[in-house]
Amino acid sequence: MYLQEFLAIAILHFLAVASPGPDFAVTTRYSLSYGGRIGRWVAVGIGTGILIHVAYSLLGIAILIHRYQWVYASFLLVGAGYLAWLGWQALQSQPRSALPTAQSAPPALSSWQAFRVGFLTNGLNVKATLFFLTLFSTVINPATPNLIKLGYGVYMAIATALWFSLLASLITWPPFYQYLWRISHWLDRLMGLALLLLSAWLIYDWFTLIGVIASA
Repeated sequence: MYLQEFLAIAILHFLAVASPGPDFAVTTRYSLSYGGRIGRWVAVGIGTGILIHVAYSLLGIAILIHRYQWVYASFLLVGAGYLAWLGWQALQSQPRSALPTAQSAPPALSSWQAFRVGFLTNGLNVKATLFFLTLFSTVINPATPNLIKLGYGVYMAIATALWFSLLASLITWPPFYQYLWRISHWLDRLMGLALLLLSAWLIYDWFTLIGVIASA
């Protein structure tokens, strides 16, 4: 009886995940800089971050975040700051003359560090907060049992991790990767610029929201 609801969620989730955003930029940047394995750990972190949004949606906290604008404004500012930090790091990428060897490989990044980058990128994405708020308040019937809703959330977490793992694998596919490596510093900078623009967008939203709060 929940098949139609699940299909609607799956389609909306796919459209949201496939749209370029912080998750895409971070997966691309770390995959090109550190290889497919690290990129896939970033993807797992992104997928796990989905569970944060699912958890507070199930608990009704998302509605409180949206209702109390100063709380939402705080999330906006923290998220903008984190994306700006990632973007600034990416902009400092330098040209690479050859594919990495044991001697020339970039400083190692642990699986935990990569997972943490993905987790924080998704967990602090306030646009995801709005997406899940809309999903759980309009698409998903309030009468749907919480266990079923949790199942939806687990599906979205796994689907997200698989989608970005596929992206990490494709862009580090050897014949493709050899070409991308030569221009990877430009791609890094492009992803950094995208992250900074996203950060600026969030800061603009923050100023707009602060203006609304001040005039209330």
